[in-house]
Amino acid sequence: MPVQFVSSLIFNYLPSHYYVRILLVVFAIAVIRAYCQGRVTNRERDLHGRVILLTGGFTPIGLTLLENLARRGAHIIALSPDPIDSPQVLLVIDALRTLSSNEHVHADHCDLNSATSVRSFCNQFLTGSEHRLDAIIFAHEYEHIGAMWGTAHVRDSQKRIDASMSTFLITTLLLPVLLVAPPERDIRIISLINPFYAAAIPTFSPSSSPTVQSVFLREGYRSLKTAIFARHLQRVLDALPSAPAPNPDSNSPPLAGSKEQKSNIVAVSVSPGFSRADTIASMLRANRSSPDFSFIGVILHILLQPFSRIFARSSYYAVQTILHALFLPTPFKRALADNAPVEGDEEEILKPGALYSNCAVVRLNIPVRSLPTAKDPKDKKPEVVKVPHDDEMGGEEMGRLVWESFEEKLKIWENDSAENKPSDPPVSTHVKQD
Repeated sequence: MPVQFVSSLIFNYLPSHYYVRILLVVFAIAVIRAYCQGRVTNRERDLHGRVILLTGGFTPIGLTLLENLARRGAHIIALSPDPIDSPQVLLVIDALRTLSSNEHVHADHCDLNSATSVRSFCNQFLTGSEHRLDAIIFAHEYEHIGAMWGTAHVRDSQKRIDASMSTFLITTLLLPVLLVAPPERDIRIISLINPFYAAAIPTFSPSSSPTVQSVFLREGYRSLKTAIFARHLQRVLDALPSAPAPNPDSNSPPLAGSKEQKSNIVAVSVSPGFSRADTIASMLRANRSSPDFSFIGVILHILLQPFSRIFARSSYYAVQTILHALFLPTPFKRALADNAPVEGDEEEILKPGALYSNCAVVRLNIPVRSLPTAKDPKDKKPEVVKVPHDDEMGGEEMGRLVWESFEEKLKIWENDSAENKPSDPPVSTHVKQD
């Protein structure tokens, strides 16, 4: 019946000479939408037995990631700012376990806006019986912070600081566990950034914030710092002493330390693009979990649905680049594979320290301008590890300055967090199923 009604409506009220034009318009919209949604990863990986720590797991993109990881058998530890016995956490965990038939999906409490809570979780993890980590995915920095209108700049700035500092603190606290892991283990650190990093490149400075009040530029500064930090972290990892060479008489696999990859730990950053749930809804203040929630924003979000569904990505397409970075073989893993390609064959491998977007590497040419130098050579700290120099993402000096700026802000952040420490902080434990 509906088909007959539509067909009669078209043939009776739509002139026949418009048919070709309508088909061309529909085809053009379909092509534009397919282009804006981005590529779908052509890789696959069995994650059974792999332990993955995920921050931002209860955001829209985090929930989609949880589903994809759980379906592939991963052991997941999802950090939640809410108590783990709250209904919204229990329902999500139980649903994931049921739908994926994977009982190794857990949630831990960790408020990423509090240095005290972050340290509490990391200390609990380090003192626990299980220390294995195969991947850390920082998804909490992807969600857009700041509306297109409003005056909540102070609160937004603090939220940006909290997001970056929690990434830096978790990385530095858990890095010793990753370094003492067996050298044949493939470990990945993936940091998600929003797509406004490109807006910050022309005026970027590692030790300052943008002077203009543009929310896009402020978000770009935050994203670009995270990408530069991930690149410099890879430099530090590659500069550490390599693992000993394998015994030729042993059947154990060769260890990391090749020319392409000197460390078995790979740090990359990923930009999932513009998503409807994490980017557009937050910019329009249509996210109900945000303190800036506005009914006007919800109305605008509904009115703009025809355009956002064409030009913005769904969560399914937004996670494809993340999965691509998680599934791609590293130079180390390719060397271990029994079906490793012979010399001359080209196979895509994960590039350590790179920025990925749309399932491909993005090369950033960040201009290096008036970088601060040490006041006195005597004041320089002795270099324990000699980090190699390169021109990627501003080079080694840019990465070092971003790292040092994180260290300075971390001291202030921890002091502020200690002053606001709750009298009885919640205990972080895994969600257990009865």
